[in-house]
Amino acid sequence: MAKMNLLQAVNNALITAMNDDERVMVFGEDVGHFGGVFRATSNLQEKFGKGRCFNTPLTEQGIIGFANGLAAQGSIPVAEIQFGDYIFPAFDQIVNETAKFRYRSGGQFTCGSLTIRTPYGGGIAGGHYHSQSPEAFFAHVPGLKIVIPRNPKQAKGLLLSSIRDDNPVLFMEPKKIYRASVGEVPEEDYQLPLGKADIVKEGSDITLLAWGAQVEVIEQAAAMAEEEGISCEIIDLQSILPWDAASVFESVYKTGRLLINHEAPLTGGFASEIAASVQQECFLYLEAPIKRVCGLDTPYPLAHEKEYMPDHLKTYEAIKQTMDY
Repeated sequence: MAKMNLLQAVNNALITAMNDDERVMVFGEDVGHFGGVFRATSNLQEKFGKGRCFNTPLTEQGIIGFANGLAAQGSIPVAEIQFGDYIFPAFDQIVNETAKFRYRSGGQFTCGSLTIRTPYGGGIAGGHYHSQSPEAFFAHVPGLKIVIPRNPKQAKGLLLSSIRDDNPVLFMEPKKIYRASVGEVPEEDYQLPLGKADIVKEGSDITLLAWGAQVEVIEQAAAMAEEEGISCEIIDLQSILPWDAASVFESVYKTGRLLINHEAPLTGGFASEIAASVQQECFLYLEAPIKRVCGLDTPYPLAHEKEYMPDHLKTYEAIKQTMDY
């Protein structure tokens, strides 16, 4: 085991994958000698050469179009979009090409070896062009997988699984916790299953569900609630496409209550899909309405970032409201 922060775990996963398979290559804006804006790709070019880790022009649609071609021809590209907010110029390439190439060709061609890495979310005073959480846009697209780690150990294992998966994967890294803390990470090669939620803590009164940096938020809220005798079950969804509905249903059968927390705006956020599915499957087990604690339906505000964030205090109040229903 080694002590790593989330950035170091991502870097270690990339080194592991590139050592294991010479077809793996990493590229994006400033990822070469500079190591990317957050330094996630530091030292890769020195270690593997400019043929396997290199800078691209500043064109997101070009990065993903190039990556699609590489994947279709048998390479294993790991493309970096510098910020999740910048992924929208590449939306057409991802939605209409990456996700559909296998289907439209009847299985003759595929972009399944492509992994797209991008930092997302707020918490760094980045303003409205460097703080968005766009995961729900892509959750509407069959043919993609969407994976979001919560800590360094998860980041390495899930990224290695994403790179080796036979489907294109959008791997979204919560940049707020890139350097926030360190954790124990196995130095050896290991993978964690995609599409499987992680039961972080078992409980009996209410299910708290989140992904990425918001898992720590619901853990903080749960600690406050448990001082008042409320037993909270905590689930990290890890993958939102596909999402582990069975594990969530099983938890709600037990607790009868569900709170979903995500940083993206409330309207149309992925919590809506989860809530509708749980209501359909678990209606007779529910003791209270499903609660969503999410970002505001506004552009991400620089001056009012703290007011925007669905923090542990908002979550704690929502837990109490649900328990008192």
